[in-house]
Amino acid sequence: MRPVIPFDSNQRLLEQARYFIENPGRILEQRERAVSLLLRAMKAGDLDLRKEILMLLGSIAKEKIYWPLYEILKDESEPDEFRDQAAIHLAVIGPFLDDPQSLNRRLVNDIAEGDPDLKARAIMAIGWEGNLAAVLPLIECMYEQEAEIQELAVSALCNLKDSRVMGLLADRIKNCSFDQKRAILFNLWRFKDREDDVAAIYKAELESGDSVLRLDILILLGQLENRPENEGIYRELLRDKSAEVRAMALERLVELNCLEHDEVIPFLDDSSMKVKRMALMILQSLKGCHSPA
Repeated sequence: MRPVIPFDSNQRLLEQARYFIENPGRILEQRERAVSLLLRAMKAGDLDLRKEILMLLGSIAKEKIYWPLYEILKDESEPDEFRDQAAIHLAVIGPFLDDPQSLNRRLVNDIAEGDPDLKARAIMAIGWEGNLAAVLPLIECMYEQEAEIQELAVSALCNLKDSRVMGLLADRIKNCSFDQKRAILFNLWRFKDREDDVAAIYKAELESGDSVLRLDILILLGQLENRPENEGIYRELLRDKSAEVRAMALERLVELNCLEHDEVIPFLDDSSMKVKRMALMILQSLKGCHSPA
């Protein structure tokens, strides 16, 4: 008799999954079979393969994958990294779901009653654009004692992209911890329809806020439209104790086209090499702008 060769169904499943991952066009030709197979493989493969499947299904089968993602998010036996990725992908596909109410109810309940890890991931998952059902639970999380929960709630609220939330966040800046304030400032620029208000908040922070946040705010201002009214504060920051702030203030002034050659020369003698290099780059740029065609 011939020896019996055991059939490894798990190995066959993973080989077929890799075939579809390497040939995404085949998924469109065999959509139902491919999606079903990949969902099964997402429970059986190694972590790297499972991540690839998650990414792929998140782009082509949103209605099929959101409950499996939720189960991964809740499963304490799953690696933390994979649970985090599941939460993030839920927030990404949330706006595209036809009927997210059931998922919303589960996530809101997890925020209210889950253990700290589950609560954090539920906050990450529920913050998708337009998800107004998440507003009240997330606002409540902003006032909790746990710093991580506060910061995740701020980020999730900003993901909603509801400009009405911005007023609450701007008011919260006045009476919150440094870490939460930093989280709010780092997210405000995303409210594109309230850019004037965001710019005013950033300018006020540069003028009278925490000095340790000045460089961060200068970087964040780069996400917004250039505003001539900021020239005065940028010039004030050219005398800041921080070399990084001085260099960034020079860069912002260049973006406003309001620096002359003679104004830049003194910074070649700055105590910081970073500022000297920035000044040299600006002078070379100004020279190029004024050179004959």
